[in-house]
Amino acid sequence: MATIAEHVPDFLEESLADRCSLENYLALPDRTMDQCIAAARERLGKDALILGHHYQRDEVIRFADATGDSYKLSKIAAESSGRYIIFCGVHFMAESADILARPYQQVILPDLNAGCSMADMADIAQVEECWARLQAAGLTDAASGGLIPLTYMNSTAAIKAFCGERGGLVCTSSNARAAFEWSFARGKRILFLPDQHLGRNTAHAMGIPLNEVVVWDPYQINGGLTPARLAAARVILWKGHCSVHQRFLPEHADTVRAKYPGIQVIVHPECRVELCQKADAIGSTERLIRLIEDAPAGTSFAVGTEIHLVNRMAKRFAPLGKKVISLDDSGCLCTTMFRISPQHLAWALENLVEGRVVNRIQVADPVKHWARAALDRMLEIQG
Repeated sequence: MATIAEHVPDFLEESLADRCSLENYLALPDRTMDQCIAAARERLGKDALILGHHYQRDEVIRFADATGDSYKLSKIAAESSGRYIIFCGVHFMAESADILARPYQQVILPDLNAGCSMADMADIAQVEECWARLQAAGLTDAASGGLIPLTYMNSTAAIKAFCGERGGLVCTSSNARAAFEWSFARGKRILFLPDQHLGRNTAHAMGIPLNEVVVWDPYQINGGLTPARLAAARVILWKGHCSVHQRFLPEHADTVRAKYPGIQVIVHPECRVELCQKADAIGSTERLIRLIEDAPAGTSFAVGTEIHLVNRMAKRFAPLGKKVISLDDSGCLCTTMFRISPQHLAWALENLVEGRVVNRIQVADPVKHWARAALDRMLEIQG
């Protein structure tokens, strides 16, 4: 097996425990990791499945057995059979994979610091307080039409379990509308967590007037909403957002169209509604890729999503005569996705080869039960 010792002679005299410490890997340049990762993958064979989210850096995602958005990867994780699922994404994705995994499978997140600021915006204690307030207002009662809690995939396992226990489910940007329709078939109102922009854009696309969509601010009394506003609402949004997609503004669409006449503006539904209304198309990362794939040669796109994916698409489609640029010249990377490096991946894989599981993600059984219920409902609906 090609281990780190073969690339760094100083390590040859160190103990195996020292050699496999993460700090030793992080001190090495990216290029020294390729052979380590390739050799470890060969040794592990079908026992290990590496999943890579679209927003990962190129140096990592090229080693993935499967790539995709959170919805696609959650389905792949649920259908996989290998002993180890190495999730090159962020914490909530690895949690979801563990919830859907078989009892013998173990999920590994190469860097435990790879989190999601949006997911962190919905704290379980705050959500439970919100629900108690809505119960006190009578909005969860069947007599008032009922309230279905619906959470975006970008949320903690505790939030997913909260929704599952109360008859709700999980959605992604790929199937948000289908999840809204499922929820409205069971209740008059939806509490949508934690991304206000995806919730607002989905409601708007379904023809729900924006004056029937309100935002619950957990840092204000009663969410900052009057009883009358709550009673009139069909969709109650949590005040959360994606720091990457919220950066894109309506004026970016105006600027890019003025600079590149005929360019198509396509954006992720985590962007602001004012921008989405100006866009030529809105879609999940998978849909954005398909739109460019299906377009004829000579088409140009300005894409409102994470810069690693945009740059990757630009390289992929340039030989086919298609131009792909970021909607905002300054671009924006997902800093938490960026935390996972080739060094982290090599460290996790070589430890597996040596029989050690590092950075395992385990969701507690009581939480897993209800979170699984919410995720199973998601996987059953059509996206």
